Amino acid sequence: MSKLTKPRAGSLAFSPRVRARRIYPRINSWPESDEVKPLAFAGYKAGMTHIMAVDKYKNSPTFDQTIAIPATIIEVPPLVVFGIRAYTKTPYGKKVLTEVWAEKLDKNLKRKISTPPKKAKHDSSVLESQIDKISEIRLLVHTKPPFKKTPEVFEIKIGGDPKAALEYAKEKLGKEITINEVFKEGDYVDVIAVTKGKGVQGPVKRWGIKIQTRKAHGYRRHVGSLGPWHPAKTMWRIPQAGQTGFHVRTEVNKIVLKIGENGDEINPAGGIPHYGLVKNGYILLKGSVPGPKKRLIMLRPALRPPTKEIPVPEIVKISQKSQQGARVKAI
Repeated sequence: MSKLTKPRAGSLAFSPRVRARRIYPRINSWPESDEVKPLAFAGYKAGMTHIMAVDKYKNSPTFDQTIAIPATIIEVPPLVVFGIRAYTKTPYGKKVLTEVWAEKLDKNLKRKISTPPKKAKHDSSVLESQIDKISEIRLLVHTKPPFKKTPEVFEIKIGGDPKAALEYAKEKLGKEITINEVFKEGDYVDVIAVTKGKGVQGPVKRWGIKIQTRKAHGYRRHVGSLGPWHPAKTMWRIPQAGQTGFHVRTEVNKIVLKIGENGDEINPAGGIPHYGLVKNGYILLKGSVPGPKKRLIMLRPALRPPTKEIPVPEIVKISQKSQQGARVKAI
């Protein structure tokens, strides 16, 4: 006898499935840290490769054996600090108290935002005079994209108490920060990105519902029923067609396998398809991350890292085999 019930199709945890507001995400939740350092970084997804590494986890069935691990290459050029923003606590949440901008700004920053006039505040003593009101210090940074002129602009929170965070921010104002100041090999990071957009799709692709039999209603790739007669409306839980992809998604607890400064260590022969060569620093993450190539990926220290410490695999070799076929000769 057939079952009268079945699990629902698709997870409602990701509803509503709407388009992201912009092509790179915002970080809404920040980890707590007593260490005075930036609590996020960003890079551009270049593609994937695989590494050969020795498994150092004693409880693993492949302990002390050489295994293949898929890895994502993220190019991480330095971030430029062009401003400091101070927040204060109010009964209605955190509000911007004041901000200070660097005197010399990158000429390409005007492509993204309206830069302040020359009379704008450049003296960080304005922040020191209001230190008692400050609850949080954030850096205003912009990227240095390797393949375009227009940078991305976002905020990065600084860990530690406000006074120590302000001293760090003053030191970095107008300068660059690198990936090594935020992460190290073996850290767990949360990856926040905007997924690859697929436009408007039907319920089968969007929710994973079953394709109906050939004689069912004359249609196969549709919802058999939109719900009961009462209430006399279609509930939001019913899987229907709509926007698919281009959603903000967070994948947690990705292991940093390697942080390097020379892209020649990982560039495959002929370059990475649809990306090219990695010319700046890079970070290798275990597994895949959301989004297509060339999209900005936000990285933050893991909010809920695993309690069990798993040692980082010892990298033996990073594959540099051509990803474009046998006709491409090795560089």
